[in-house]
Amino acid sequence: MEEKVLNNRKNGMACLLLFIVLYALAVAAVVYAGILLSGEIWGAFAVALMVVGIVYLCLGWIPFLGLKVLKPQEAMVLTLFGKYVGTIRESGFYFVNPFCVSVNPAAKTRLKQSGDVDHSGPMSFITQAENGLQLTIGNEGGGKKVSLKIMTLNNNRQKINDALGNPVEIAIAVMWRVTDTAKAVFNVDNYKEYLSLQCDSALRNIVRLYPYDVAENIDTTGDGIADEGSLRGSSDIVAQRIRDEIQSKVQEAGLEIIEARITYLAYAPEIAAVMLQRQQASAIIDARKMIVDGAVGMVEMALDRLNERQTVVLDEERKAAMVSNLLVVLCGNKDAQPIVNSGSLY
Repeated sequence: MEEKVLNNRKNGMACLLLFIVLYALAVAAVVYAGILLSGEIWGAFAVALMVVGIVYLCLGWIPFLGLKVLKPQEAMVLTLFGKYVGTIRESGFYFVNPFCVSVNPAAKTRLKQSGDVDHSGPMSFITQAENGLQLTIGNEGGGKKVSLKIMTLNNNRQKINDALGNPVEIAIAVMWRVTDTAKAVFNVDNYKEYLSLQCDSALRNIVRLYPYDVAENIDTTGDGIADEGSLRGSSDIVAQRIRDEIQSKVQEAGLEIIEARITYLAYAPEIAAVMLQRQQASAIIDARKMIVDGAVGMVEMALDRLNERQTVVLDEERKAAMVSNLLVVLCGNKDAQPIVNSGSLY
């Protein structure tokens, strides 16, 4: 189904004035025919004029149904007895076939934290599903226009296993808009629900390819070579892959995915404490390695300086004791208490 844009339909004001004039003429005709009949002038003209005026007063409201008003960044998909007629995309005051019906199956569905237009009335109430969709119930009027604005979909957080099998919680924000109203309305049952489900599916497909943090022997690009990709360190790349995945799924629904961003990323609560301890242990080990490397270098430098200047000649046993003492002082968590040796070194 391809979109057909209807142009040159901005004649709503002229038609409105014409219908008002015709209604006024019908009222005048009925009054005039009544005057003729009250004067006992029972001519065929008076009867015909009365009948025409009454018929138009009874049916003259139908053309008013063809008057349509569109705001900027709104579209109206029109059907005539089940056949797709076309789409009006430009803002203005229009007159169309009064029997045309505007169609939008997603009119009562609002996305969570979306910029979608709220067409709910005072007698409406909203129900919210687990995936972030909101369904407005109780009001059918005024909600058949398709919004062309850039909207935001922010579904609830999902718990997904990463490439290493660790459960993580992640949420994304997707900026999207309707580009083909015919595809959006006719190719899928409800394009907003369809988009929401495809976002959840694409998020799961991409997240399971990446570890939460950098891990060894993990190929995240599919080229067979291990790399340093991760959810935490490669968030822009992950978001771009999620955006491309969603776009490939919603192309047939006439939707354009402008951007996708990760808004929340954390380990699942059941393993968050353990993974925090693991990160702390890894940080402590890395710090200890750095301290030991620095201490060994300082000990080597001290021994080399003593040998070069012949300050003191130490045998192997004394060198080992000196190395041990220096490493204890340099690698200890607390400051060493100095002890002055007033006697002989030996």
